[in-house]
Amino acid sequence: MNINENDVAKLVQQVLQEMTSGAPASAPKAQAAPNGDIPKTAKVAMMTELKHFEIQEYPIPELGDDDILVRVEGCGVCGTDAHEYKNDPFSLIPVVLGHEGTGEIVKMGKNVKKDSAGKPLNIGDKVVTCMIFKDDPDITMFDLNKQNVGGADVYGLLPDDNVHLNGWYSDYILIRGGSTVFNVSDLDLDSRILIEPCAVLVHAVERAKTTNILRFNSRVVVQGCGPIGLICIAVLRTMGIENIVAVDGNEQRLAFAKRMGAGETVNFMNYKGIDNLANAVKDAFGGHLADFAFQCTGSPVAHSNIYKFIRNGGGLCELGFFINGGDATINPHFDLCSKEITLVGSWVYTLRDYATTFDFLKRAIAIGLPIKELITHRFPLEEMNEALETNLAQKGLKIAYVRKDLI
Repeated sequence: MNINENDVAKLVQQVLQEMTSGAPASAPKAQAAPNGDIPKTAKVAMMTELKHFEIQEYPIPELGDDDILVRVEGCGVCGTDAHEYKNDPFSLIPVVLGHEGTGEIVKMGKNVKKDSAGKPLNIGDKVVTCMIFKDDPDITMFDLNKQNVGGADVYGLLPDDNVHLNGWYSDYILIRGGSTVFNVSDLDLDSRILIEPCAVLVHAVERAKTTNILRFNSRVVVQGCGPIGLICIAVLRTMGIENIVAVDGNEQRLAFAKRMGAGETVNFMNYKGIDNLANAVKDAFGGHLADFAFQCTGSPVAHSNIYKFIRNGGGLCELGFFINGGDATINPHFDLCSKEITLVGSWVYTLRDYATTFDFLKRAIAIGLPIKELITHRFPLEEMNEALETNLAQKGLKIAYVRKDLI
């Protein structure tokens, strides 16, 4: 063990204190990085009105015994953030957004020893958060597909309070006791930024599997090739499903869908009317309709159309509506009953899905899927307005806030 002069001085001072007071010096309340590494204040991108972030600075509070202070390294921009940025549907303004974040532990309360999966936690470990539980014992690590995070709070969608370090669009975030935290030090930064959206698709595929229709040799159509649809294709591909047709109206996204594992693509802009589009999907499957479909857009029209792509007795997973996107029109007889379609909905994820996602990312990278290339734009904290505007303009694929020195 290397001990410098400062360490020696501290040891001498501690011994003298114990000799003169008759009692040992009090133990530190929290483990922390070396002095000087943690500033007294933290900056956040506070959304103060529609379509406007301001950089604000707040004191870093004292940690409780169960709290964790994390220096943020990056955070993805989600469609939910874009909805909040445009319309404030959750009535959160003022708010610090960002729920796809990751960073490095710089300080921990004395009670913090392990993450939510039982893995040890130490200063310097890289972590992600999943949720903050409310008082609901039905949501547990092992309650697979019975209840998702609808009964829990999520960092980045929390009302502002006197701490302010509530979202990942900041340079430090305070993780409160009772939160779920995962040690993901074995993943690189880009992979960690993608964990949350990938968990959405791991959950959706688990929901799809409950129909007993989705199998290795299934013909699968994925409608919508934004980040969610593209990740859906990657999850299916890592499972060994190869007969995938991607549907979108953007040729660049369709080209990326092929790189992610789709065998064929259909650009709906090239077909007039749902019958022609359905026939194009059928042709892409060699004259067959899909056994299973994933609807990954937030468009009610797209939901209405997708039934036409599915064979009699097939299945559908709808996961495109994270907020109220409006009503969809279907014909219950032709679309559901006479075809005996099995329909499941998917919304967010469970804790186990989150843990499974870590292995999915490793597998996707191992088989050569360009999963990390989903992140096409990186912005520092001071440019969060530009980041959200880039997202709204649908430029690139995945937009992310990344700490300036890591860009």
